[in-house]
Amino acid sequence: MNKVILDVCCGSKMFWFDKNNEKTIFMDKRELEDTLCDGRKLQIKPDVLGDFRNIPFDNNSFYLVVFDPPHLLKIGETSYMAKKYGKLTEEWRQDIKQGFKECMRVLKHNGVLVFKWNEQQIKLKEILDIIDYKPLFGNRRDKTHWLVFMKD
Repeated sequence: MNKVILDVCCGSKMFWFDKNNEKTIFMDKRELEDTLCDGRKLQIKPDVLGDFRNIPFDNNSFYLVVFDPPHLLKIGETSYMAKKYGKLTEEWRQDIKQGFKECMRVLKHNGVLVFKWNEQQIKLKEILDIIDYKPLFGNRRDKTHWLVFMKD
């Protein structure tokens, strides 16, 4: 089966119904197995180790890209939340902008990018102000937002 979907920040694949989806390449910059403070096991085991700022795939490779980057800046390096969701760097604006550029690069023409953002610390408007793309639609009601983009 062809791998036509790329999840560039898969983490522990929390929102995936099928965590072993055969059409998907799961990518993350880290591998981790740990027991969290609440006793649950956390496993981050991507198919590909890679950074969303420099995606190791050719241009126009995927029909669908999922981009769920870390959304927390003010958090301890080894905290429960950092382990579960990752942590932004001080250069987060450039990182997110570069991440969008890379996601669009690896998308096929008319491919779809699904972007997930939690605005606990950084508002969605700040993200939309720094990227060069406009979403087609999405939800803007809760703190966690899902936006859909299409590559022209």
